[in-house]
Amino acid sequence: MENAHHTLQRAKVKFHDHLDAVKLAAKEFNVDTKYVDLVIRFIGASDLAKVHVIGTINPCFRASLDDKVSYTSSVKSNTVSPVWDESWIVKTVPSTATLSVAVQEVETGSLVNDDVGVFQTTVTAGVKEVEIVGKRLGRNRGTFWLNIESSPSAHKSRSLPYLFDGPIHYSRHDSPTMGVLTNLRDTRLYSTWKIYIKGIPHLFGDTVQRWNHDYKAAQAIFKGPTSIAVRSGIMAGHHMLYARTALNGFGVITSADDVFELLQGGSRRSSGDGNSAFENRIKPAVYTYVIAEEDQSFRFSETGAAFFVDFASKHALHSNCAESVVYSGEFHPRPEGGWEKFSDYTDDSSVRWELVIDNNSGTYSPNPDLLAKVAQLLELNFTGINVVALAQDDPELKKSVDACREYALTKRGVKTTELEPHATEGEETLLDRVSVALKKA
Repeated sequence: MENAHHTLQRAKVKFHDHLDAVKLAAKEFNVDTKYVDLVIRFIGASDLAKVHVIGTINPCFRASLDDKVSYTSSVKSNTVSPVWDESWIVKTVPSTATLSVAVQEVETGSLVNDDVGVFQTTVTAGVKEVEIVGKRLGRNRGTFWLNIESSPSAHKSRSLPYLFDGPIHYSRHDSPTMGVLTNLRDTRLYSTWKIYIKGIPHLFGDTVQRWNHDYKAAQAIFKGPTSIAVRSGIMAGHHMLYARTALNGFGVITSADDVFELLQGGSRRSSGDGNSAFENRIKPAVYTYVIAEEDQSFRFSETGAAFFVDFASKHALHSNCAESVVYSGEFHPRPEGGWEKFSDYTDDSSVRWELVIDNNSGTYSPNPDLLAKVAQLLELNFTGINVVALAQDDPELKKSVDACREYALTKRGVKTTELEPHATEGEETLLDRVSVALKKA
């Protein structure tokens, strides 16, 4: 058995040496690198090793191509043989690229995932059965199946390699503070969403929006002797909000209808408050968003989300304290013509819906001239969506936001306190949870 283990180890070393030799030779002899478009289908895994002796595991994985672009899977609950069947399309990839995958166990409430094992493989086409090995001892930790489709890249320009091209995956995350004291509140006030989007390099290039040095709240986060402690708290809160767990919701967006389905009214913990009728209707609400530079994702939550209480910046919480973002602001859905002309007697499916997006972000103060590109980006990712871009100081924006909130208050039973972050008496806040976690660290 020991000999077999050593033989396996030598084979792995030879494999990695071969990959390195191919890349080195291509560079040394000035060989023109061929580029390919990839469709990688992550099928599943079997016989995953448990990190803990007791119980089963909730596995997920993170894949990357030459550490240039990455993909994070959904979480499968209570299984050592997960089936993902998830696809990842990446264009203009060097044919010599290495696909690296790390399989992890997700533990609810933990800030860090446990590693099950890793593997690497080439991007040559075909069905692959790959051994997952432990990071330290290199022992077998399970088997992974995937299929790679490869075709010569249709992109003539190689200035934008490793281009993510779909599908558009999303995840919904619930705040860890969503407990019994939320029974009279909309559960959406405890949720964040993350959507991985394509087209950012084409539309924005290297253009980013840096934090606003003239904004007092941003100064407290990014400047001065106390900023390190402030950032630590915000970053811990971000990791709690966006943690991938078996309780997350996962899916794929194929059209504008899928986006507006995410914006439907949600449900309250209590069934006696008269709002259950609106659970499957688009909710009149304003959302805070960032388009993150680090993973090219569109992250958002309701502006009145409960977890914002006591945090210096909503946008910094979403961006994980990034010093720059692709863009940021707020958005809200509305029926064509505005909420002031809408009636709940009209079925949502018979109305053309719009997404009104702006640059209302003090933390990053994004350039309003780029709003047209933001609209283009959303229209590229959400097929069939109608985006209306309005600058923060545009009177039409205030009129539209006011109408949205007025409809929520007068027609949907939303309380005035829910329009802005607040906590009910005795309710644990996200900052409370962060403070406890940082003390234990």
